[in-house]
Amino acid sequence: MDKALAVLRAGLRLCAIVPLGMALASCSGLGLMSGVGDAKPHVGVASAHFRPVHGVDISRWQGKVDWAAVRDGGTRFAFIKATEGGDHIDPRFKDNWEGARKAGVLRGAYHFVYWCRPAEEQTAWFRRNVQPDADALPPVLDAEWNGASPTCGRKIPRDKALAMIRVMLREMEAHTGKKPIIYTDITFHREVLEGELKDYPFWIRSTAAEPQVRYNDRQWTFWQFTTTGRVPGIDGNVDRNTFHGTETQWSEFVGGSAKIQITEGAVSEGAKSVTEASWSGLPDY
Repeated sequence: MDKALAVLRAGLRLCAIVPLGMALASCSGLGLMSGVGDAKPHVGVASAHFRPVHGVDISRWQGKVDWAAVRDGGTRFAFIKATEGGDHIDPRFKDNWEGARKAGVLRGAYHFVYWCRPAEEQTAWFRRNVQPDADALPPVLDAEWNGASPTCGRKIPRDKALAMIRVMLREMEAHTGKKPIIYTDITFHREVLEGELKDYPFWIRSTAAEPQVRYNDRQWTFWQFTTTGRVPGIDGNVDRNTFHGTETQWSEFVGGSAKIQITEGAVSEGAKSVTEASWSGLPDY
């Protein structure tokens, strides 16, 4: 374990000292990706760079995406924002959805939950704007608090939030024929999702520490490990993600024959891994 951590730290130090272009081309995916990297790499998530299957998540904020360049850089999948609440569609969803398809980048659509609107109205809006696609990844329900919202920044009781989530998961699965993925962050997981919905794949956010440090008793399938990623075909920062399993497990997941949720052991709140204890640079969100 100590030897592996030393290798990861050495790799991150190399990324930090070589010219930016070389760092971006050499420090992700065991060197199997081209031009992909992180503008502000954090040693606490160094292991993510060494996992074999990488992807991005995209919304209007990335602007126009060159999906062929994204593919050629080694990005394997993309989660694309589709809808929010009961009346908002991401203005670039259709272009991104079709562009990724044409380029051969596996893609899944995500819905951002708006806690001030009934769950049934939100899933009706998702059904209206996202058509079932046999070649798509499972849909994603993005469940997090949105304190920055000018119209719905409040939190709702845990039992009500869980009830809404269950309705939306059920309706999204009925619409697409695929068991949805749940995206969440550290705070929402701790306050609402901890110990719940263990039969669903989870996509979790942890940008400064290994997932098992931040999430108690949670198996995960996808890990969002940075918000300052750099990927060919996308201008500026982009969220980068990695799949938990091997190439074989990825093929099984895509083919629908397996649900990959590999646990690496629960860590109690406040505990720190060796890598996290050695680095207190950037905050986690």
